[in-house]
Amino acid sequence: MQNFLYIGLGLVLLITGGNWLLKSAVALSMRLSIPKIVIGMTVVSLATSAPELIVSIKSALQGFPDLALGNVVGSNIANLGLVLGVTTLLGSIEVNRSFYTTDWPVMMLASLLFFIFIFFDGTLVQYEGIIMVVALFLFLIYLLRFQKPAVVDEMPGDDQFLPLWKTMLLLGVGGTALWGGSELLIDGAVGMATVFGVSERVIGVTVVSIGTSIPELAASIIAVLKKEKAISLGNLIGSNIFNLLAVLGITSIITPIRVIDQRLLTSDIFWMLGISFLILPLVFFPKGLRLNWRDGLVLVSSYAVFVYLTIG
Repeated sequence: MQNFLYIGLGLVLLITGGNWLLKSAVALSMRLSIPKIVIGMTVVSLATSAPELIVSIKSALQGFPDLALGNVVGSNIANLGLVLGVTTLLGSIEVNRSFYTTDWPVMMLASLLFFIFIFFDGTLVQYEGIIMVVALFLFLIYLLRFQKPAVVDEMPGDDQFLPLWKTMLLLGVGGTALWGGSELLIDGAVGMATVFGVSERVIGVTVVSIGTSIPELAASIIAVLKKEKAISLGNLIGSNIFNLLAVLGITSIITPIRVIDQRLLTSDIFWMLGISFLILPLVFFPKGLRLNWRDGLVLVSSYAVFVYLTIG
């Protein structure tokens, strides 16, 4: 019971802290007169990936590398299988041309880069992390210079010019909440793994990854219920790119990440590659550049099978 409480409270702190950090970061960027497009691709992306980043760094430093890896791999599967699947079950999504010209190819390249780095030796080391972060910066520079229309403002409703004291307060409280939430979540996840006799990898790719994908899922459902444009496919793909290149890249620069549970390499990573590739034919068939409830059914079913096989 205590472990469930730790996980629940940890997730609440991570989600709340991430939201506060996002608001303060955007407000600070506006105060510094940084162009909105730069805010969207850097500040907003990093702030929305902060829960995954904090959890992965602390997991790796505390000796639980499978939680760090499982969190990111599971989050990427959950973003497409669960979040995108549920969203398209509730309403169809029109897909931008940038999906097949930029977003999807870069996500697959990031996924394959991660696969090559970790599959053969089971370790992400510092120089590989540096390559991943450099690849992310090159992608951001390309977007800012050549693909400005493809950059979607993820949270336009949160663009507020806050007083400096409030900005700094949200920054401090948000950062503290992220730190405290990660401590509780990791303690609860490790405790749950011990009680139920499963590996940290199983908890990482299910409980922790779903938890860190809750903000995207909540935003998607709210957008559909309000009959607004649902969270775009580009944003979810952008989140996956950031998770791989920034979260795992930065974590492995700080400390090497070594796989303990080999099923991360023999199963989970192939699920991530498979569901990432599956998005391409779903977008074009049966109707071009649109995802509807049938596609959502395929995605949610795929995610359910993945969770069943992981827990089973």
